[in-house]
Parts: sequence; C-alpha cells; structure tokens
Amino acid sequence: MNTSADLLKELRIDRKAPPPEPTSRRGLWITLGVIVALLALAAAGWALFGREKPIEVRTAPTVAMGNGGTAASVLDASGYVVARRMATVSAKITGKVREVLIEEGMKVDAGQVMATLDPVDADASRALSQAQVEAARSQVANVQAQLTEAEANARRLSSLVQQQLVARSQYDQAVAARDALRAQLQAAQRNVTVASRSLAISDNGVDNTIVRAPFAGVVIAKAAQPGEIVSPLATGGFTRTGIGTIVDMDSLEVEVEVNESFIGRVQPKMPIQATLNAYPDWQIPGEVIAIIPTADRSKATVKVRVALAVKDPRIVPDMGVRVSFLEAARPQQAAQPKGVRAPGAAVVERDGAQVAFVVGDEDTVQQRALKVAGKLGDDVHVTEGLDAGETVVLDPPAELKDGAKVVLAEDTE
Repeated sequence: MNTSADLLKELRIDRKAPPPEPTSRRGLWITLGVIVALLALAAAGWALFGREKPIEVRTAPTVAMGNGGTAASVLDASGYVVARRMATVSAKITGKVREVLIEEGMKVDAGQVMATLDPVDADASRALSQAQVEAARSQVANVQAQLTEAEANARRLSSLVQQQLVARSQYDQAVAARDALRAQLQAAQRNVTVASRSLAISDNGVDNTIVRAPFAGVVIAKAAQPGEIVSPLATGGFTRTGIGTIVDMDSLEVEVEVNESFIGRVQPKMPIQATLNAYPDWQIPGEVIAIIPTADRSKATVKVRVALAVKDPRIVPDMGVRVSFLEAARPQQAAQPKGVRAPGAAVVERDGAQVAFVVGDEDTVQQRALKVAGKLGDDVHVTEGLDAGETVVLDPPAELKDGAKVVLAEDTE
C-alpha cells in the first residue's frame, strides 16, 4: 500500500512549481553561422582553384594577300630621324636675361617672344639718339630763322644799290651772309637725317633685347635662365650662347647610312618602309629624297635622305629607325589572290585537320578549320577559315581548346 501511495504522489501535479524554461535557440543560430561560413569557403575555393587559369600565348595578325605583296625589300639600312629645320635661338646682342617665356615641349609660332633681355643700356642709347634728333631739329629752326632775315636784308640792299644809296660792297656782304646761312641750313638738315638714322639703330638695339622664334616649331631644349648673361659669340666662362632650341616637326625626315657596296641599289624617289625602334609594329611608308654625293671614308658609307609620308607626334628627332628600300611596285593583276597570309606557326594539326586558334572577345579562342593553299616563306596562304586582320595564336599548346581563355605573354609578370 505504501508503495502505491508513493507512486500516486509522484503522478500528482505540483501547481506551485515554476513552469519549465523554453528551449534555447542559441544552438540553432550557431548551426546556421557554421553553414554560411562553409558555403563562403566553398565559393572562395572554387574561385581560386575551380576556375581555369588562362593559357599564356603569343599572337600575330593575319594580312590580306593583296597587302604588301607587290613590292619586296632590296636593301635594309639603319639611321636616325633628323629635322631639316632646327635652330638654337640666341640674342643678337650680349645682355642679361630678364625673362624666359619657353619650356621644353612648348609649341611656338613664328615671331613669338621666347625671352627678353635687360633693356637698360638699349633704352639709354635710344634716349640719347632721340635727344640728338631733337637738337638737330632745333639747329635747323635756328638757321632757318637767320636765313630768313639774311634774305630780307639782301633784297632790301639790292633795291638800295640800284638807287645808288648804299655801297656795292655792303650789298655783296649781305649776299655772302645769305649764302652762308643757306649752306648751314643744308648741313643742319643733314644732321637731322643722321640723327634720325641713329635713332632707328637705337630702336633696333631695343628690339634686339627681345628674342623671338624664327619659325613655328616645338621647343626641345631650354638653355638659359633669368639673370644669366647671353651672347651670340662663344666667349667662354659662364656666358650662354643660346636661349633655347626649337624644331620644326613638319621638317622631320630620316637619314640612313648605306654601305657604299650597295648604294647602287638605291635610287631617288624609291619607295621605302621605315620602322621606328620605339614602335617595331608600326610600318611607315615613304620615299628616297636624295643620295648625298659624298662618301665617308672611315665607315665606307653614303648618306641617304628619306622622306616619311606620315606626320605623327610619336616621331621625334634622333629616334633610331630601320629603313627597308623597296623595289618599284609591280602593276597589280586584275584578279587578286583570295585568302589571307597567316604565320606558319599559327597552323597546327588537330584530329587530322589543319586548324588555327583565333583570339576573340573576352580573350577567348575559337578553333577554325583551315584550307591551306601553300607556303609563303615562313607564312602560309590560307584560302578558307581566316579573315584579314584577325589575331591568331602562335605555336598553340596542346592543352589549348576551343573556348579557352588566353593571356598574351608580354602581359604576364
């Protein structure tokens, strides 16, 4: 009985006891945070290791068969870009620089002020010449007044002599005085002319304190600063001989030295193709201007002047350049060969077919099946599968597939 009573007491609900605590949600939030962290790590791992790395390749463009195929190079030579019009501008007088108005790279027009010299001495000389002009004019006015009186006196004595009221000798003295004053007037007028010309020279002296550009061009060197002494003569010491150097960029041409053994291949008006060392992929057309009729005995070369058909800011003096002298262009045939000229290294064999990989948008490659007509030296003549101007991959690696991403070899670090 006691046992049953105890069991019934255990089943009785104690209404005075506190209600049980609700289940905590802290564990749920911890579980969700762990799941999110694992997803983020999975995404980062896919971004780093799951994405395919671009393949490093070299590329080259294709060229239409009609381009550049009508003329071949008969001689190659190297030279430099030079300017036919280049001047180191200096003042015509010796003086102290007051202001320099040019900087390297600045464009100047013909007659534009490049610098000014201290004009104190020139202004003083001009003031002296101006005073001499005014003094000479005053002398002319003085002699003119005396001559007027002398001429009136001579006319009056002439009338009195005819009336025999004065001696003839007195009249002769008046005439002599009149003639002397006329001579003095002429001398005074000549002094005015001399003084005026001296004033003009002084004006030129003042103008010589202003250094102007002799022609339009670009400043490539600034040689003087305010406070320095400049002189047109090389006097040594700390004296400058120039304000700055300007170049007419429209007069740029190329001078090349051709070995005298091959100078017979070069003719005036001969077409050329120039390649600047700074821009090896840029081919500039032009023609031979002249062959200088003298040789350099120490180097056994003859200098040749070449004109460039392109005016471009990238072409600057003293740039190194490679010149290919081309044979005269042959008349084009009525029917040009079809297809393009592609590098032979771009054509490979895949699954028994000749293919090339063309670089498209977003640096992805497209595999093209080709129809090759023949070889052209290191290039091949492709009649089907490629268009002119497309970029193809050189020496495509075995792992390169259609749609793969690539990166240029020169763009990688």
